[in-house]
Amino acid sequence: MRAIVLLCLLHGAFGQNPFNWNDPGSTNPRDQPYVCLADQATCGCCLMQKQIQRMESFFNMGVEELNKNLTNSKTALNNIRASRSAFSVALNNNVVLTCFGPFATNKIIIYQHVFLNLGGGYDVQTGVFTAPRSGVYSIAVTIYSNGNLANHLDLSANLEVNGKVVGSLREKKSPDLEDSATMVMAVKLKAGDELAVVLSKGCLICDNRSHYNTFTGFLLYPC
Repeated sequence: MRAIVLLCLLHGAFGQNPFNWNDPGSTNPRDQPYVCLADQATCGCCLMQKQIQRMESFFNMGVEELNKNLTNSKTALNNIRASRSAFSVALNNNVVLTCFGPFATNKIIIYQHVFLNLGGGYDVQTGVFTAPRSGVYSIAVTIYSNGNLANHLDLSANLEVNGKVVGSLREKKSPDLEDSATMVMAVKLKAGDELAVVLSKGCLICDNRSHYNTFTGFLLYPC
């Protein structure tokens, strides 16, 4: 008896509910083809079941939307990780000061000591950095030479993109025997562009664990 009364009360509550628990466009359960042909207790159970089904539908829609947002977030995170590109290298890491050059022609400087190569864009075998993604890159180069090791007081190198000079480092006939030059610039690169520091013919650079000669770059932002 108590169960029947409870179901009737539920039926009365559903009858006063302003929300639509049926198909879109209907505000009254009696507007639907479904009609309670049994007693009030049975009708109340049917209405409650329809309400549960409607809530389940809303819940499934919410879960589906959350899954879409999660997928989009993972994709964005993977894109960010893929776009990360940074490298920092030095000529060598020798105990004794060792020189690179001089050569009869211009020569790409092969930096052998790698501090960082995030994204794998720098090739330690060739000394070339290949841009993994189009964008604006910050590039810094420092070169150093010691005239005590050879009678070469002039110091010259170029920063080149695909074999074309985009920046130069120079120091000529300085009063001391140690020459150095530094350059920092922003360079717009396309994916696949090759960036390298090229030592001018007749010049040499020298380095040891102090890392006087460095080549550093990182992606500022993709474009």
